[in-house]
Amino acid sequence: MQLPDENIEYNYQRALAQPAEAWTPLAELQGQHLISTDRFDAFKKAAMDVRGVVGAERELLNPPAKLRPLQSGFIDLPQKLLDQFKRKQDASEVGKIIRISNRLREDVDRIVVLGTGGSYLGPRALIDALCHSYHNEMPAKLRMGKPRMYFEGNNHDNDPLQDLFELLENTCVDPDLTDERWGIIVASKSGDTLETAATYRAVRTEAAKFYGPKSPMLKRVIVPITGAKSKLRDLCRAEGYADEDVLSIPEEVGGRYSVFTPVGLLPAATVGLDIRAMLLGAATMTRRFLEEPFDRNPVLQFAAVNYLLTEEQKKHTRVTTVWTRKLEAVGWWYDHLLSESLGKTGRGPTPVTMVASRDLHTRGQQHQDGARDKMVNNLVVRTVAHPAVMVGMADRNEDDLNQFSRKGLPDLMESAHKGVTDAYAEAARPTADVLLPALTEHTIGQLMQMLMLATVVEGRMMGVNPYGQPGVEAYKSNLTRHLKATPNLPKGEVRDAAKGA
Repeated sequence: MQLPDENIEYNYQRALAQPAEAWTPLAELQGQHLISTDRFDAFKKAAMDVRGVVGAERELLNPPAKLRPLQSGFIDLPQKLLDQFKRKQDASEVGKIIRISNRLREDVDRIVVLGTGGSYLGPRALIDALCHSYHNEMPAKLRMGKPRMYFEGNNHDNDPLQDLFELLENTCVDPDLTDERWGIIVASKSGDTLETAATYRAVRTEAAKFYGPKSPMLKRVIVPITGAKSKLRDLCRAEGYADEDVLSIPEEVGGRYSVFTPVGLLPAATVGLDIRAMLLGAATMTRRFLEEPFDRNPVLQFAAVNYLLTEEQKKHTRVTTVWTRKLEAVGWWYDHLLSESLGKTGRGPTPVTMVASRDLHTRGQQHQDGARDKMVNNLVVRTVAHPAVMVGMADRNEDDLNQFSRKGLPDLMESAHKGVTDAYAEAARPTADVLLPALTEHTIGQLMQMLMLATVVEGRMMGVNPYGQPGVEAYKSNLTRHLKATPNLPKGEVRDAAKGA
């Protein structure tokens, strides 16, 4: 059973202008830059109405043209996967993911995860949040056999990929030794995203050199994740993959909403994370969204606060401040989710991720005294996973820290959070806190589902379709046009000579 203190909550009171008994300069600023409590109370019914719309969209099998694309399958997916696993166990999608992840752990010591957009940022967020901060550097014994993991296929950047090849060539020498073998997880719903497709071709060529082009190991250590109809699936069939060896991204789930499909679940399971607890957390958040009243509904609260501040208070820069570096990749993932979902028709907030207390020394001045165009959402984890690093007593006290000798880094972080939010409140700068009791699979499942649901709700509040990415297609089309117009020769002296011919 889920305990009440496992729930994540959204504390948004600092974003509201409280009624003032008398005029003060601060009250004037709050009235200009925060949400009035009357406006917020009046908006709650509108938020509940939008929830009804989003809930009803889940049932539409043939949506009208004005709603297309409609990719709301992510909403019920966590519970569906759990129910299917309960009925079918190993024959279910979750059972299949667990089986393949166990095989990868047995076969390889390193995995290259290829994907871009949500296919990269989703699994990266899960692994950075929940694995050891230096997972790849730990010896195999301390990793308990969980593979090292590297992320590529999200860029056209030549040198880092060559650096990875050099690492693999020098550390993976004998394919007969498990601790020197490596594998690939490649995720692309369409199969034609150029960054991932080109990198997969290059990385697969390296794998064929290592194992041998005809080696049966290739199909064991290369796991594709793709849509039902895609160029990647066609390629897998041509290479002799059986359908059961290719994991599927549901058609009704968009790429940036795919973290709880095999895209995120397979890499997470492969490094030993509890994907069922993740799905349970996500399903719990969906139930809260669909069933709870506004005052106990963090999805509606988050969507309403951020919508009103963006649309009515003109806070178009949305800062996600993570109060642990382990959540930085969650911030990147949310940047992508928000940008592609709401950045349409000349509208939508501009997301920025900041790590505290680190980035207070680079952005704190701007947030305190700069343009009043920002809303700050803090992601705060209440408890740390390890014993506190203490300041301690020292014989020399020129740094004047002996006064804090019995305090630890968690105390310093908590004081920094309180200090900066107090400072912003005293200047009528809106902030709010997403509070996680701890960093666990269950709470990360809740958090990421909450942010996906809130993004869809906010899009519907704006009158913007939160699905699809029409603006991206223009750059892709131009990229292909320029690529085709260039001689099919490598960049540099050879191509230059051809141009001069």
